[in-house]
Amino acid sequence: MEVIKLNFPLNINKNEIPPLAMALGYFDGVHLGHQQVVLEAKKQADEKGLRSAVMTFDPHPLVVLSKNKNHVQYITPLDEKAKIIESLGIDYLFIVHFTAEFANLLPQEFIDQYVIGLNAQHVVAGFDFTYGRMGKGTMETILFHSRDEFTYSIVPKFVHDSEKVSSTRIRHLIKEGNTMGLPTLLGRYYTTTGTVIHGDKRGRTIGFPTANIDMEGEYIIPPLGVYAVRMKVRSVWYNGVCNVGFKPTFNEEALKQSVEVHLFHFEQEIYGDEVIVEWHHYIRKEQKFSGIEQLVAQIEKDKQQTIKYFENNRQSS
Repeated sequence: MEVIKLNFPLNINKNEIPPLAMALGYFDGVHLGHQQVVLEAKKQADEKGLRSAVMTFDPHPLVVLSKNKNHVQYITPLDEKAKIIESLGIDYLFIVHFTAEFANLLPQEFIDQYVIGLNAQHVVAGFDFTYGRMGKGTMETILFHSRDEFTYSIVPKFVHDSEKVSSTRIRHLIKEGNTMGLPTLLGRYYTTTGTVIHGDKRGRTIGFPTANIDMEGEYIIPPLGVYAVRMKVRSVWYNGVCNVGFKPTFNEEALKQSVEVHLFHFEQEIYGDEVIVEWHHYIRKEQKFSGIEQLVAQIEKDKQQTIKYFENNRQSS
């Protein structure tokens, strides 16, 4: 997949791009609803002899357009979003640098410059996609704005349990710690990528060494507590227990939240390695223990509960 970064004004010539079937959207999470849009563009490309493309935006439009949301957390930061889109078999990913000037384009200007101007012969978007200044362009106006230069498909609302699958719904579940409810919306478990950094190394002194993960990008981290997770280290997945919190048993005044993973049957030194944490099951809230013995006993319970979870999950899958 070729990744092309676009600015305003448009910094690429139409003649440099083959005829495209292009999906439009922000696509945070690339959830099952988004995948329907992206895969429809791929299907149209195959049927019409075009190349497939996805257009997304960076940063999130709210960062630019809202006075109160200068910090936005993502289900899939840009790099991860690109990897998932590539896995769906798309040929081109256009990343438009979202600015106030770009947001001020009239709907017709957006279509002329960023759709027709990118050699799109067919456009795919969700039923609620909007474009142009104040979102005045909609999938009802796209026929008029197309100037008969391209055809288009509108992907209907994707529903699970009588409710629209949306990035907002997924963010809410993550923030609640309901990681078990995510695969039916995302089509996969929620993952976060980070680097293993040096911590206080206290876990190894009590028999439970942990990998301290510094998360990359603006991920939404599930709330404080203990989780059953898998972690990908050097292309291999391992089961483990993750603690999100401030380690109150050892440090009542900790200011920085930590994400620490104890992996089962694992003894490698991995400081500096990039790892992926796959969030499966919320076990319990974080708590302060009166001493080391109580903490160790509880961690062992968490470990056994996690082992049982993965055994049951393997049998049912």
